[in-house]
Amino acid sequence: MKALHKECKWYVVCPMKRFYEHGKLNRKWVDRYCYGDWQNCRRYEMEEKGEFHPDSMLPDGSIDETLG
Repeated sequence: MKALHKECKWYVVCPMKRFYEHGKLNRKWVDRYCYGDWQNCRRYEMEEKGEFHPDSMLPDGSIDETLG
């Protein structure tokens, strides 16, 4: 987990940031992935490959239909 405590380069444009700021996303997601182990974030992986992923996809790859 060498990425620990370094912000993900995609965070400023990631929907997870917006969802967290609007109280729709638990802080644990941001702490664990956006400022933590973002190298194991499914969203990060897909963004790096230029692959589509819905805004409702959480960093672990699961879909939360309540987001959006």
